[in-house]
Amino acid sequence: MSNQPIISPSDHSGRGGWLDGYMPGGELVQHQPQPKLIDFGTVRGILYRQRWLVAGVVLAAGIIGLVVTLLATPMYEARSSVRVEPYGSFIVEGQDIEPLVPSNQLSSMLSTQIGIITSRALALTVAEDLNLAEDSGFLGENVDESRPPNLTDEQWRERKLSMAANKLHGGVSADFAGNNWIIDIAYRSADPVIAARMANAYAEAFVSMEMRDSLENNEYAKEYLEEQIGVTRQRLQEAEQAANEYARANGIIIQQMANEDGQGGTTLTTSNLADINARVAAAQAARIEAEQLWRSVQNLPPTQLAEVQNNSLLQGLIAQRTGAQAELAELRQRFYDSHPTTAAKIAQIETLESQIAATTADVRAGIRNAYVVASNRENALQAELSSLTGETLAEQDRRVDYGVLAREAQSLQDQLQALLARFNQISTASNVQSNQINLLDPAIVPSAPYSPNLLKNMIMALVLGVGLAGALAILRETLDDRIRSLDDVEERTGLKLLGHTPYVEERDMEAEEANRYGALMEAYASIRSTIDFSIPRDHAVLQLTSSQASEGKSTTSLILAELFAAIGRKTLLIDVDLRRPSIAALIDVERPKAGITEVLLGRADLQSAVIRGVHENLDILPVNERPSNPSELIASEQLKDFLEGCRREYSLVILDSCPVLGLADAPILSRLVDATVFVMEANTVTFSQVRAATRRLRATGGNPIGGIMTKYRSLQAGDSYNYQYAYYEYGSDDKTA
Repeated sequence: MSNQPIISPSDHSGRGGWLDGYMPGGELVQHQPQPKLIDFGTVRGILYRQRWLVAGVVLAAGIIGLVVTLLATPMYEARSSVRVEPYGSFIVEGQDIEPLVPSNQLSSMLSTQIGIITSRALALTVAEDLNLAEDSGFLGENVDESRPPNLTDEQWRERKLSMAANKLHGGVSADFAGNNWIIDIAYRSADPVIAARMANAYAEAFVSMEMRDSLENNEYAKEYLEEQIGVTRQRLQEAEQAANEYARANGIIIQQMANEDGQGGTTLTTSNLADINARVAAAQAARIEAEQLWRSVQNLPPTQLAEVQNNSLLQGLIAQRTGAQAELAELRQRFYDSHPTTAAKIAQIETLESQIAATTADVRAGIRNAYVVASNRENALQAELSSLTGETLAEQDRRVDYGVLAREAQSLQDQLQALLARFNQISTASNVQSNQINLLDPAIVPSAPYSPNLLKNMIMALVLGVGLAGALAILRETLDDRIRSLDDVEERTGLKLLGHTPYVEERDMEAEEANRYGALMEAYASIRSTIDFSIPRDHAVLQLTSSQASEGKSTTSLILAELFAAIGRKTLLIDVDLRRPSIAALIDVERPKAGITEVLLGRADLQSAVIRGVHENLDILPVNERPSNPSELIASEQLKDFLEGCRREYSLVILDSCPVLGLADAPILSRLVDATVFVMEANTVTFSQVRAATRRLRATGGNPIGGIMTKYRSLQAGDSYNYQYAYYEYGSDDKTA
C-alpha cells in the first residue's frame, strides 16, 4: 500500500472543514486548516449573490446625489486670514499681563482662538458692527413681514440682531494648519459679495476684540493695582505705628535697623552690653597682667626688679651713692670717720641709701597698687555686665514680638514698592497695542461657487451607496439560510459532504449526461467513488432522498445507478416515490404496464416489471400506478420482503424515495436500507430544512451517511468556476482531438 494518505474525494476543493486521511498503520489523521482573518471567497460570493441589490442601491445613490447636486443652491466661500503671535512683541514692560503660552500648548491655544471665532458672541459682535439688523439684503427682503405685532421697535431690532447673529454663526468656520500660526476664517453664503464682506468683518472683529480685550485687561489691572496699593499703604502705616508703639512702651531704642530678612539690628541696651563686655574683657586682661607682674616681683630683691633697673631716678641715686662711697673710701684713707668731712660723707651716703630704699619700696608698692586697681576695676565692670545682661535678656523677649511687628511692616513696605513699580509699568503700556493677532490677508469676492461640488457629492453618494448596499447585502445574507457553500455543509448540517455537482441548464442536461468527460459526469463519478467506499461492497440497499421536491434527487439516482452498473456491479434502480414518480420520464420510455406498486401488491413479478436495456448491468423498476395509500404501502411487510429478495439478487439496490419534510415515506423507508444519501440543491434548500430532515431520518432509525450538493454554482458560493471544475474535464481535449 502507498504511504500517502487517502483523501476523500469530497475534499478535493481544499477549502474549509476537516481533511481526513489514513496514514500507514491505519491511523486516521485529521488536519484542520488555519482560520482566515478575511475569507475573500465568502465576500466574493456575497457580492455575486447580491449583485443586483448592490448595483441597484449604488445606482440609486448616484442618481440621488446627482439630483441633489443639480437642485442645490450654489454656495460661495470667501476666506480671510489672521496671524497669531502667541509670544507677542512687547514694546514696554507691562504689556505681558497674561503669561506666555507654553510651546506644548500652542495647538490648544489656536483651537481656543478658533472656538472664539466660531462662537455666537463674536457673531453678535459682527452683527452689531455691521448693523445687520437693518440690512434687508442680508436678512432677506421679507424679514419685516414676519414681525410679531406685540413687539416694540427696540425689541424687534433685538430680535433681528439675534437672527443675524444666528445666520452668521451658521455660515462661519475657521481652521489652521498644523505647521503655522495662521488662522483661516471662511464664510459661506449664496451671495459671493456677502461671503467676502462677512469674512473680512469676522477677521476685523476678531483683531479688534483682541485689542479691546488687551486694553480692558490693562485698565482692569490698573484699577486693581490702585486698589491694592491703597490697601497696602494703609496696612503699612498701621503696622509701622504698632511697631513704634510697642518699642516706646517697652523701652526698645533701635540704633541700627535690621536687614532684609528682619534679622539683626541693635538697640541701646545691646549696644551698651557689647561695650561693657568689651571693657570687661580688657579689664580682665589688665588685671591678669598686673597680677602676674605682682606675683613675679613679690619675692625678688629690689635690685633685681626690672622696674627698679629701668627707673632713671633710682639709678641716679644709686650712681650718687656709688660715687659717694668711692669718695668716702678716699677720705677714710686720710681721715677718721669722726672727721667732719668723713662724717659728712657718711651722712650723705646714709641719706642716699634711705632714698634708694624708699624709692624701691615705692616701685614695689606701685606694682601692687596697679594689681589692686586692675582687680577692683574688673570687679566693678563684671557687676555692670551682669546687670546689663539681665536687662538684655529681658529685652530679647520683648524684641521677639517687636521683630514680628517690624517684619510685617517691612513685608508690607516691599509689597507696596512692588505694586507701585508694576503700576508704573502698566500705566506706561496701557495705550500700547500688543499686536498678538494681526490681519494677514483680506477676503476677496469668490468667482466660483464652493458647493455643490459635483465630483465630491457623487463620490460621497457612491460611498454612502456602497456602504448602504453592503449593509443591506449583509442583512439579507444574515437572514438567508440557504445552502450555498461547500464549507458550511458539514459544519451546519452534521452531514458528511459526499460530493457536489455543477449547475447545468435544463437544455444542456442531455448533452452533459452524454459527455463522459464533462464536468457533470466527472462530478457524479467522484460521488459514486465516495459512496462505494461508504457502503457494503455487495448486496447493499441505498436510499436517496431530499428535504423537498425538485432538488435533483431522481436525476442523481439514475446517474449513480448507471455509473455503478458501468463498473460491473449488477444494479437495480427502484422508483419508490409513489406520489410524484419521475424515473420513467427521465429515461424517456413509455409508461410501463407494471411497476413497483403492482409488484408489491402481487399483481406482477419483478422480472416482468423491470426495464432493461438502458445500461448494461442496470435494471430499473419504475412506478406505473400511484397507490391511494403510499405511506401504508411503504410501511408494509411486502416492501421489506421485496427488498430482502432484491438484496440477494442484485449487488446494489438504489431507492429513489420521496422528500422527507411533510411526508412519512422517506423516514419509514430509511429503516429498511443500509444507508441514506441526502440530496441538497444549492441556493434553494435551507440549512434548517436539512437539519430537520436529517433529525427525522435518525429519529426513525435511518443511517444518513452524507449529502450530495446538486446544482452547485461556484460564483454564488464565492469560488472561481475554473478552480472548482477544471480537474473534472481533465483529458477532454485529448478525447475530442
